Amino acid sequence: MSEEKIKVKFINGTEIELRKGITADEAIEYLSVEIEEPLIAEFNGEAIDLSRSLDGDGEIRFLSFESAKGMEAYRHTTSHIMAQAVKRLFKDVRLAIGPSIEDGFYYDFGLEKPLELENLSRIEEEMKRIVEEDIPITRKEIPREEAIDYFRDRGEDLKVELLHEIEGETVTLYEQGDFVDLCRGPHLKSTGRVRAFKLLSVAGAYWRGDESNEMLQRIYGTAFKSEEELIEFLHSREEAARRDHRKLGPQLDLFSIKEEIGPGLVLYHPKGAILRTAIEDFLKTEHTKRGYQLVISPHIMRKEIWKTSGHLQMNYPMYFFEIESQDYGIKPMNCPAHIYIYKTKTRGHRELPLRYFELGTVYRHERSGVLHGLLRVRGFTQDDAHIFCTMDQAKDEIENALDFAFCLLRSFGFNEFNIALSTKPEKYVGSDEDWERATGFLKDALCVSGIEYSIDPGEGVFYGPKIDVKLKDAIGRLWQGPTIQFDFNLPRRFDMTYIGEDNKEHVPVMIHRAMLGSLERFIGILIEHYAGAFPLWLAPVQVEILPIADRHVEYAFELKRIMEDERIRVEINKERETTANKVRKALQMKIPYMVIVGDKEVQSNTVSVRSLSNRDERNVEIKSFVDSLLSEIESKQSLRI
Repeated sequence: MSEEKIKVKFINGTEIELRKGITADEAIEYLSVEIEEPLIAEFNGEAIDLSRSLDGDGEIRFLSFESAKGMEAYRHTTSHIMAQAVKRLFKDVRLAIGPSIEDGFYYDFGLEKPLELENLSRIEEEMKRIVEEDIPITRKEIPREEAIDYFRDRGEDLKVELLHEIEGETVTLYEQGDFVDLCRGPHLKSTGRVRAFKLLSVAGAYWRGDESNEMLQRIYGTAFKSEEELIEFLHSREEAARRDHRKLGPQLDLFSIKEEIGPGLVLYHPKGAILRTAIEDFLKTEHTKRGYQLVISPHIMRKEIWKTSGHLQMNYPMYFFEIESQDYGIKPMNCPAHIYIYKTKTRGHRELPLRYFELGTVYRHERSGVLHGLLRVRGFTQDDAHIFCTMDQAKDEIENALDFAFCLLRSFGFNEFNIALSTKPEKYVGSDEDWERATGFLKDALCVSGIEYSIDPGEGVFYGPKIDVKLKDAIGRLWQGPTIQFDFNLPRRFDMTYIGEDNKEHVPVMIHRAMLGSLERFIGILIEHYAGAFPLWLAPVQVEILPIADRHVEYAFELKRIMEDERIRVEINKERETTANKVRKALQMKIPYMVIVGDKEVQSNTVSVRSLSNRDERNVEIKSFVDSLLSEIESKQSLRI
């Protein structure tokens, strides 16, 4: 009896007949081109273990660490190795979940005693032993009820809880020696395939992210295909830690977040308020130049508004309360308010486009577990704008908005971007014709910008396609930046119209557009981008005057008045301490310029200048120095330390 055959197509286009049931690993022998070490395979779009059998016709690809799915499987396997090590070392441990994440992985454990940082070295040593043992990793498919019994017998109540929620008759388990875990996979062939890893930190994490659930112990780690790549990552991580805005913000006296006030709610100190005001003033000026009208809307609105908008039905994370038997919500966004400003009168086509801009403070009930300094907060201010126009005007508006976004970002010192165009999802509102036309406008605008972009098929939101811009910081990290988004939904929900040239009512196009997004998040990004050493135009204190002795203080105040007349932000350090100590403190506070004045400077009516950029000059004329400051402020020159 002849063997049953299947047709398998390889990525190089070769299609051959192979034995049905052949494993992905065995199929590699029939690939005629050399490939980087495969970790897993993808068969008909599904990521699978190399040990999985191929039971039907299909197309196969072999994925290395360089692919997103290959890297994910590598790191997910490392998380299982870590869990096995923890199980060997701590007999009372219960397993939760251990996914791959950006830059690494984590695993959550239920433990009687909290883990300490010193425990990580023990766990790492045990992981190394497991890697050296090169334990085969095997996949088993068993009935769900059998899996429930298996984990219940072993006291794994968290796994049992997950199993009760899984649909279907069967589930998959992965075994490596004495370790068994509930997992969809895929995984590497054996533990010995993992070459370089490092455990990074321990933190508390509520089970399933719910504050009413048990607090678990989460161990974070990372893994790379070589020691060299791991070392490079750890160096980058150290640099990121040096720039961490949560450390620098309080150190530079910019902001604080106090538990007594509430998690995710930011207190701006005077210096932080100056920084934020400089950004806000710049935004207002630039928006006015480009034809935007400044509007202001209330922080609370009736609950019915959010029912009309659809946020209520989507269980959006809002805060609600009651006043005089009326339900209100604190706004999580500004869109409905701008719509109602539009609707205050009948609009004609000659009034369009209308561009409304607001620095609108909004509030969202983010879970405490996801709050992260300024980057993820509960109260934040958006540089929010909505453009109301005709479909014929939309192309120009998109191009102008994109050009505006890049001009703004470059002013703040960002010059490298990753851009994605998200297209129509499976569920959407609006006509196919509108979607096709709107997507075409976004593509045209990106082409005009001359910047490369990628397509995220089906990743648009249900109410329209969008452009997302990510900006690259000084150490190569990407941050979410501007968003430009069509909306075919809200104009219809709120019965928006304008009178067209045909004297009939038409529904306007609505374009949501944020240049910086959340000011809180953007300030956090700026702090890390510049490591707290802001360019002169943004620095809360631009110049600090350091009188050498008490007799030089009067001259220092004369200088201060001259600079303040030119709207330069200046302070005097009048403390009775050494000049070297004053300079050291000014450098720690990242003040761009230090002006040192002593007997020589008073007699010659000059200043001595030191700067963060290593400028060190004597006998500088006051007017020359002030003019150079004004020129630097005007140019928005960026200097990274």
